[in-house]
Amino acid sequence: MKKKFVQIEVVDQNNRPITSMDINEVHRQSLRHRSVIILVYDSEGKLFLQKRSPQKKLYAGRWDISAGGHVQTGESSEKAALRELETDLGIRSSNLKLIEEIEASSESGYEFVTLYILEKQNSIPDLNKEEAESGYFYSESEMDWLVRECRELLVPALVFLYDRDLLFKFK
Repeated sequence: MKKKFVQIEVVDQNNRPITSMDINEVHRQSLRHRSVIILVYDSEGKLFLQKRSPQKKLYAGRWDISAGGHVQTGESSEKAALRELETDLGIRSSNLKLIEEIEASSESGYEFVTLYILEKQNSIPDLNKEEAESGYFYSESEMDWLVRECRELLVPALVFLYDRDLLFKFK
């Protein structure tokens, strides 16, 4: 797989840009930066999770958030969310709703996370096979069971949001 060089902004503790660097170097140095997470729900309020591709470098085969990624240099959080939604799930939509801004910390991977929701998606999205092998809409009780019984099968970001009661709070 070809290594991608993506430039993202390194930010200070107040989320102000300092410089732009390659994403791999930002992660290697644990520098503060920005990301977006989009939670996709169906009309019954079930949350779509994607199962990461077995070829992924990190957390291969684990269940992950609906869609998400890094805010690239010069990009707004909303534009990044729309780009990730289309890239990861093949969804083009302008119905994103901003619901939460999460401060950068070691628990968030030093990321200032902007959390969006997209509701009433009633079919399995068109998954990017480089990113995910499958997906499923989970109810809140199914999610509770997954976290309780299969926590090791979930990516840390998903558990982070679950532990903060952010997965079903806004639906």
